[in-house]
Amino acid sequence: MIGLTIAGFDPSGGAGILTDVKTMAAHGIHGTSVITALTAQNPKKVFSVKEIPTTYIREQIDSIFEEYDIKYSKTGLLYSKEIIKLVSKKVEEYDLNIVIDPVMVASAGDMLTNGGIIKPLKKYLLPKSLLITPNISEAEELSGIKIKNIEDAKEAAYKIGKYCNVIITGGHLDGNNVIYTQENNEITLIKQELIKTDNLHGTGCSFSAAILSNLIINENKKNHNNLELSIKNSLDFIYQSVKHGRYGTLNPNFNNIQ
Repeated sequence: MIGLTIAGFDPSGGAGILTDVKTMAAHGIHGTSVITALTAQNPKKVFSVKEIPTTYIREQIDSIFEEYDIKYSKTGLLYSKEIIKLVSKKVEEYDLNIVIDPVMVASAGDMLTNGGIIKPLKKYLLPKSLLITPNISEAEELSGIKIKNIEDAKEAAYKIGKYCNVIITGGHLDGNNVIYTQENNEITLIKQELIKTDNLHGTGCSFSAAILSNLIINENKKNHNNLELSIKNSLDFIYQSVKHGRYGTLNPNFNNIQ
């Protein structure tokens, strides 16, 4: 079972490509990766971001698909409009089911993109995507709605849901994850206990990578409601990962906590 992440590189290992691959490995998935940007950062500060040329991103993608048959992918940091347009073309070319983690700002609060990605995301990539996984601030940018409570989040989810399925993660909604699926045209809430911890760097990356992994697993098992089940399993995975302070060390059954 093989998955693909298209994202940025975090040398601290807490987010981006490294966390995506560790999360996939924890689920028994072989992770392939395409790097879109190099960052110099740690959990507390981003020092710089270097964009990878689209010609080289294209070559990375094509080299992987020359060898592997991949159905599911995810994105993380897509630094610019040009990168988003390229990824959109490749999603269509290779008929990918893709999960979008709309990375804009690092956990430390530093900007990671050139600031012009919202319109191209909505124009080029989201209509071709299976799911997008914004946090509150990302959902506000995508929807244009200020989110102060669950009702605001529901309104934002409906608006973003015009493009693709969406889960607005509940870290700043008292643990309420707001899910909208186009198939059912309805909102579902999944509430989780919030854990007081500073161990949150890269949780968005790990969550979207866990969804990617569970989509592959559930399709292999021919499970119905693949997307909904994958989201639920991934929320459990992240909860256990944060609770035990380790990313990429848990299998889907949580039986190997060290």
